[in-house]
Amino acid sequence: MEDKLKVENPAEAEFGALEGKLDANGKRFAIVVSRFNAFITERLLQSACDGLLRSGTLRKDIEIVRVPGAFEIPSAARTLAETKKYDAIICLGCLLRGDTAHYDVIVNEVTRGIGQSAQETGVPHAFGVLTCETLEQAIDRAGLKMGNKGFEAALAAVEMASLTKAIRLPASGYRKSGVGPRTSDPGQKQIPRFARNDKIQIRNDKSKKAPKTTRRK
Repeated sequence: MEDKLKVENPAEAEFGALEGKLDANGKRFAIVVSRFNAFITERLLQSACDGLLRSGTLRKDIEIVRVPGAFEIPSAARTLAETKKYDAIICLGCLLRGDTAHYDVIVNEVTRGIGQSAQETGVPHAFGVLTCETLEQAIDRAGLKMGNKGFEAALAAVEMASLTKAIRLPASGYRKSGVGPRTSDPGQKQIPRFARNDKIQIRNDKSKKAPKTTRRK
C-alpha cells in the first residue's frame, strides 16, 4: 500500500507583518511604455492595463505615457512621480541583446534610473522591462510560456501602492498578517501595575518634604 502524501500547513509567523492589498480602488497609476520593440511592449501594455482593471482601477485613473525607447523610461517615470498625482508607476519596455556592448550599457542605466527614481521620489515603481537574449525569450515573457510580465508588474504596483499607504498611516491603521508579537505565558505570575510603580511613588513621596525652616540667631 502506497503512503499517502501528507500536506502540512506552513508554520505561522511569530511576528505580525505589514502587507499590501491587491485592491486598486481609488488609486491612480501611470504606465510608461517604450515604442521600441513595440511587437513585445504592446503586449505588455495590454496585460498591465488588464491587471489594473481586474484589481479595481478605473479607466480614467490609468495614464499611459509612450517614450521612444527603454533608455527614456526612467526620465519619464521620474517626471510623473514628482507630480505626486500617481500612487505607483509601471515601467514597460523590451531590450534584446545584440552584437555590441550597447545592450549592457542600456540595461544598467535603465535599471539604475528606475530604482533611483523610486527611492528619491517615494513613489513605488514596478519594473516591467524585459532584458532578453533572444526574441523568442521576449515572446515567451509577453504572454506565452512564461506568462506576461506586464500583468505581473501591474499587480506589483497595486500591492506596493497599498503597502506604501499602510506604512504612512498611523499604527492603528496598519493591516497585519500572521500572528502578533508573543505575549507572556498564561501561567506566568503577573505583576500588578501599582506594584510596578511603587518605586516611582516612593521617590515622589520623598521629594514632597516639608519646606526647611531657618533658625533665628
